[in-house]
Amino acid sequence: MRVAVAGCCHGELDKIYETLALAERRGPGPVDLLLCCGDFQAVRNEADLRCMAVPPKYRHMQTFYRYYSGEKKAPVLTLFIGGNHEASNHLQELPYGGWVAPNIYYLGLAGVVKYRGVRIGGISGIFKSHDYRKEVENNTLGSPAASELLEHLKPTYWFSAHLHVKFAALMQHQILEIEHDPSAPDYLEYDIEWLTILRATDDLINVTGHLWNMPENNGLHARWDYSATEEGMKEVLEKLNHDLKVPCNFSVTAACYDPSKPQTQMQLIHRINPQTTEFCAQLGITDINVRLQKSKEEHHVCGEYEEQDDVESNDSGEDRSEYNTDTSALSSINPDEIMLDEEEEDEDSIVSAHSDMNTPSVEPSDQTSEFSASFSDVRILPGSMIVSSDDTVDSTVDREGKPGGTVESGNGEDLTKVSLKRLSDEHEPEQRKKIKRRNQAIYAAVDDDDDAA
Repeated sequence: MRVAVAGCCHGELDKIYETLALAERRGPGPVDLLLCCGDFQAVRNEADLRCMAVPPKYRHMQTFYRYYSGEKKAPVLTLFIGGNHEASNHLQELPYGGWVAPNIYYLGLAGVVKYRGVRIGGISGIFKSHDYRKEVENNTLGSPAASELLEHLKPTYWFSAHLHVKFAALMQHQILEIEHDPSAPDYLEYDIEWLTILRATDDLINVTGHLWNMPENNGLHARWDYSATEEGMKEVLEKLNHDLKVPCNFSVTAACYDPSKPQTQMQLIHRINPQTTEFCAQLGITDINVRLQKSKEEHHVCGEYEEQDDVESNDSGEDRSEYNTDTSALSSINPDEIMLDEEEEDEDSIVSAHSDMNTPSVEPSDQTSEFSASFSDVRILPGSMIVSSDDTVDSTVDREGKPGGTVESGNGEDLTKVSLKRLSDEHEPEQRKKIKRRNQAIYAAVDDDDDAA
């Protein structure tokens, strides 16, 4: 079996297949399989281009859309993995793998298949993107995670691409002769061991943004080894009716690019691919995209409920936003009150400001003032707070800023002896709340001495 291996093709499938045709004319025979190890860029339309993590100047439609639309068909069975410059919205429709076009198969986030008896596995993504200079110098260039797999699996062939090092090389064995089973079918098959592992690890799928640790052999987890077992493989075979053939069930899920009618502002849509739906239903595992969509809808519904709750609270009579924060105009007016002239008003406002900086106060926005508009420096207490002689409320600063004085109205009356008037729409409480001054007798004695003098 002749297998061709390519690195990053960046969506230029026409050039790839033209090169294969040239190699076939020069070589001993036709190519049976093409493996693409780098950026594939399965771009169907303008929306896919916007999902590529590259600067706009590198976003080019290229020729994949022709194979997606059916205008062309890949002459060679093509398997590819995802690089770090892909149409992520397209490939995320197929997390477990699937057909992106007739005869072009994506291995998924990670996947294993068989072709003519040869097991082929792939890992999408990239470990690092640009930190390579020092690694080239100290001979540590590469992915430690991939290296761990390489050392453990010891595959016959290992192909990697997208190393960000510019060099020129001549590959004499870019098309390899790989031994295969002549009696094996010439179509793609699922790998039973890989499917068993997928089913065993289904409970570990996490679609949230929260970080979490996978089970390890550290004594904290009941199970950490998810290797395939004979019993597990039998269950998978029964679910698949002992048929491991990968079905040719490609279907178009998005509008294809039309050069005559470009749509630069095409809307991005989260789609559920029927290939993934069928695969997950048959194997009995979680469809990641369905769970993501469900989570998104639940979050949207919760947001609507919260918004509705906000609207209902705004319609309630208890909402503070309905009250005017300026309560001076709502205060009762005393017709016998002597109005202060401008000079005294200015002086009072200065003294009041000075007093406010030294005296704690409570100003609830949902309770109207029980004082006259002229007494704006006297603070109101909410109904739940009853001040008695035992409470420590200091009122040792009077309107002139002198300690020990009483608060007087414009006509010289002591506010502690004046009953406060209520608004007309307020009901009389069962028990009138009174504000008592500490050491009342001492202050009264001082006032008598001042009058006698």
